[in-house]
Amino acid sequence: MEVIPAIDIRGGKAVRLFQGDYSKETVFNESPLAAAEQWLELGATRLHIVDLDGARSGEMVNIGVIAEIASNSPIPVQLGGGIRELEAARSALDHGIQRVIVGTAALRGQSFVSSLCDELGAERIIIGVDARDGYVAAHGWTETSETSASELVSQIASVGVNRFVYTDISRDGTLTAPNFDSICSLLKSTDLKMLVAGGISKIDHLVQLAEMGIEGSIVGTAVYTGAINLTEALEALGENR
Repeated sequence: MEVIPAIDIRGGKAVRLFQGDYSKETVFNESPLAAAEQWLELGATRLHIVDLDGARSGEMVNIGVIAEIASNSPIPVQLGGGIRELEAARSALDHGIQRVIVGTAALRGQSFVSSLCDELGAERIIIGVDARDGYVAAHGWTETSETSASELVSQIASVGVNRFVYTDISRDGTLTAPNFDSICSLLKSTDLKMLVAGGISKIDHLVQLAEMGIEGSIVGTAVYTGAINLTEALEALGENR
């Protein structure tokens, strides 16, 4: 299983939010580039970047610094936040991003997701399933839809998607624990590859997720605060990566 450090960018800085609340922000690094270098030095094999400004506005805002990270990174970079049109996804890939994460736009329906996979390749598309109380949130997590997480996973499975990333918003940034019950339920309902974010606060959580069959775990607050040592986590999950 991959352990993937997150770099959430807002206002040009690397930050973390508490439960997706923009009023509860902690700046962990003034420079997203420096944050990326930190994770590279500690052995990261992939970076997970979120353009928080883009997630709210509907278009990529921090693509300049994100492209700089991607161009200087010897490891793959995946990006989410503000990617709601085919051309935006293509532009991100053209800037050196390996995989793009589509969340809000996936709620439009199966035809849009299918067109992304057809045009760009299924391996380059990840669907973001960000849930609040079981229902998918959109527009930077500021709105909650009437589509459940399980419904969205079922919908995307039929149009060529290979993987999705599941985030329980109530756990995100809390340093509590992942929502193992929901993760297990989603795993049982699909053959899609699954990545998980939200609540991961110790290496034991990562080991448990690996044993469940999760493809990758995204860690944010835990590695910034030191609750998880990234190098130790990568070593512990070595057999599963």
